[in-house]
This record gives sequence, C-alpha cells and structure tokens, in this order.
Amino acid sequence: MIRFANVYKAYPNGALALKDVTFHVSKGEFVFLTGHSGAGKSTIMKLLFAEQKPSAGEVRVSGYNVIALKPDEVPRLRRRLGVVFQDFRLLEDRTAAENIAFALEVTGARTDTIAARVMRVLTQVGLSAKSRAYPRELSGGEQQRVAIARALVNDPAIILADEPTGNLDSRTGEEIMAAFEAIWKAGNTVILVTHEPDIAEHARRVVRMRDGKIESDQVNPNPRSAKLPPAEANGAD
Repeated sequence: MIRFANVYKAYPNGALALKDVTFHVSKGEFVFLTGHSGAGKSTIMKLLFAEQKPSAGEVRVSGYNVIALKPDEVPRLRRRLGVVFQDFRLLEDRTAAENIAFALEVTGARTDTIAARVMRVLTQVGLSAKSRAYPRELSGGEQQRVAIARALVNDPAIILADEPTGNLDSRTGEEIMAAFEAIWKAGNTVILVTHEPDIAEHARRVVRMRDGKIESDQVNPNPRSAKLPPAEANGAD
C-alpha cells in the first residue's frame, strides 16, 4: 500500500531532509512515525500526500508512483487519503457538519447523500450531538474529532495524522488516540506522526527517524490501549 525505496529528499539549499529511506506499510497496519524535530517525519508526510516529490528513489502510495504523478493525478491520489493535522484546520464560519460536508462537496459527491454521510462519521467520532456547533463552541478535543470525521467522510484507504495530539492535554490526547485505534480496528491503514513518547506507547509498529534516516523499525508486542468514553456521552451537551 505504501512503499519507500532508497528515497532521498534534497532542498534548494543543499540540505538533505531524507537520506536513503526504505520502508513498507501493508494494508491494515497502524504505524507510528517518531523522532525529534528535523528528523524527517514531516517530509515523509509531504511525500505521501504528494505535496512534494522525492529527489531520488521511489515513493508508491495506494498504487501511485509519486515521482511520476501528473498534475491531474494528484487529486485522485489525495481522494484515497484522509489527512488530520495538529492545528485542526476547520473553517470558523461553518458548523461541524458543514466543515465535513465541504470535504464531500469539493470532490463532487451527490448532494442527496451528503447529510447521511456526514452524520455517519460524526456519530463514529462521538459528536452527533454537536453537528450544528461552530469550531469556537467546541473544545480542542472536539475540534480534532471533527477533523478526524472530515478525514473519514470520503472513505479513504489510508489515514495520515500529523501530530494530532500536539495541541491537546494528556487526557484529551488519550481520547483522540482511542479514536484512531477504533479507525484502525475498522480496517483502515493508519500512519501517525508524533514526537510524544507517551503517545508512541500505543503503537503496533514504530518507525523511528533520526537526521533524515530510519534509526529503527520495530513491532511493539504489547501496545498500550487508550480508553474512549461512550460516543454519545462525548457528544452530549
């Protein structure tokens, strides 16, 4: 599903962000990408999303060769991905439901299916009771769950999450991790970037980056499970 083979990424100033990176992610895996700031984690995410292309090597995502992508193929790849950011990136003048619906509208979804699809994912993340709330009326954890619902609404093959708990307190971070675990158990492939050791304890597999290289790639036999309160209790007023 995802394959990096001998990937290098150089920037115009000559700095190497990635140096001979090779790894593979199979369908249905839950992989954590960790490392200090500047280790290369964000560059890998940008390559996965085709925001950038590698300088050398091969990056394949859901059947697409990123280095050979034509401009009209980039949106097709991105429709197979659901992306969750640290800073939520919600539209402040739209409700939770409208933020999620917008992700369907821009991909040309049938108008008569949008409302049901939006409510399905809001229920999935425990926010059906907050569908009409604006971002300013939601807590940080609730805003992040709206962002997760938005990432899920197009039924992507892969979920990418870039520091999704970075702006949240530890308890709320646990709730968000539980939401990602539920998404993974439902059959999605999940790649989550974090520099937080406590969050990485949830990982089934941890790829550690250091100075643009993979320092280690290990399976965790005993990952810690997060506990998510009942969905409707989370979404209650």
